[in-house]
Amino acid sequence: MEERDLNLISGLLPSNPELQSLMKEHQELERKIDDLDRKAFLSEDEKVEKKRLQKLKLRGRDRIEEIIKPHRN
Repeated sequence: MEERDLNLISGLLPSNPELQSLMKEHQELERKIDDLDRKAFLSEDEKVEKKRLQKLKLRGRDRIEEIIKPHRN
């Protein structure tokens, strides 16, 4: 995310429980994906799981974008 978006999100977090939840989920998904990326080899199940996590992360990112879009200048 861009720095201006992160600053905007930081300002909106205290008053937006949905955004708080989405950011927490986004960070957790990112951590799980990073854990898989650190492996030298992924099993087929792990490859499928990584794709699933990436899709969830993207869906969450899209929703975060919807929330912050009206607050951009």
